[in-house]
Amino acid sequence: MKGKKMSKAFFKNMLSRKHYAGFTFVEILASMLFMAIVIPVAVQGITIASRAGVAAERKRIAAELADEKITEFILDDSWREGEQEGTFENLGAQIESGYRWTLATTAWEEDTMRLITVTVYYTVQQKELSVQLSTLAPEEEESEE
Repeated sequence: MKGKKMSKAFFKNMLSRKHYAGFTFVEILASMLFMAIVIPVAVQGITIASRAGVAAERKRIAAELADEKITEFILDDSWREGEQEGTFENLGAQIESGYRWTLATTAWEEDTMRLITVTVYYTVQQKELSVQLSTLAPEEEESEE
């Protein structure tokens, strides 16, 4: 019997609420205000994430270019010619130009070695950034006997 009273009260309550099935003007204004705040913040977050992605991609490319350049200098022994600089040519259509490099060599304090450092410069949002890659090489050319 108790269940019948509860179900009658529930249906009676539902029938009386049928009038108020829509949203009020104040509720609509509140939701529009909420959207006006949330959408610009979300767009700003997406913009920042996109810029960070571009910066990370350019830094990755610069690191790969530095690795290739330092390997080239070590293999052909051209690092012995001293300080050098240049730009990268023929990077392909996928890679934006504007990467440049410098080579510096300094004496290694602990042994008869030279510290070879290649720095690759690149631009992100009108700001020049760089990646450095270093390795050690013997001071004198190894003679074959």
